[in-house]
Order: sequence, then structure tokens, then C-alpha cells
Amino acid sequence: QVQLQESGPGLVKPSQTLSLTCTVSGGSITTNYFYWSWIRQPPGKGLEWIGYIAYSGSSYYSPSLKSRTSISRDTSKNQYTLQLNSVTPEDTAVYYCARGIGSTWYSGYDYWGQGTQVTVSS
Repeated sequence: QVQLQESGPGLVKPSQTLSLTCTVSGGSITTNYFYWSWIRQPPGKGLEWIGYIAYSGSSYYSPSLKSRTSISRDTSKNQYTLQLNSVTPEDTAVYYCARGIGSTWYSGYDYWGQGTQVTVSS
């Protein structure tokens, strides 16, 4: 059974960098052909796909967030990390990590973390 767990600060100041880590257990993040994703849900809104780092190590981001986003991984710890720069209050959301089963955001996800609330406020 694959499990994902998000960790990171719950409060970030505007203009700073949001950094979250997803720790994966029960499966390797280098296993073909999975896409280790970040997704968020702002209050009162739907899910928004942020991006992924693939089993191969390549990454792909939402065009709307690409200029501020970086996703990296540490294979020795079986973790992957989201960095979102220059945050504003509009980045306040519940952030989820999830395992994607295809290379597009609409391919589907079979495992999810429980989600972590991140608030951007001074």
C-alpha cells in the first residue's frame, strides 16, 4: 500500500517561498510509470493541478504557475518537494501530493496524501 504524507510550514508570509515535502512509503518514486504530483484547493474553489516530477526525474508544470514553481526529488529519502516562489494570499490553499497514473493532469491519481493547509499572510 502506497502512502503519501505532506509536510511543511502552515503559514508563509507574502513574497516568500512556500516549500512542501511529500514523503512516500510503500513504493519507490522511481518506479515506471508514475507521476508524482502536487495539487491544491483554494478555499471555496476546485482542485488546481500544480505540476509533477515523473519517475524519470523530469518535471512539468501548470502554465499558469510555471514561472514560480519548482518540483525536485530526493530519491535516497523517497521524497519530492514543491517550491512556490513569491507567494500571495491567493496561494492560500490545501496542498495535496498525489501519485499520477499518466503524464497529463487529467489521467487520474490512485493515491493521495491527506493534504496540508498553507496560509499566506503577514
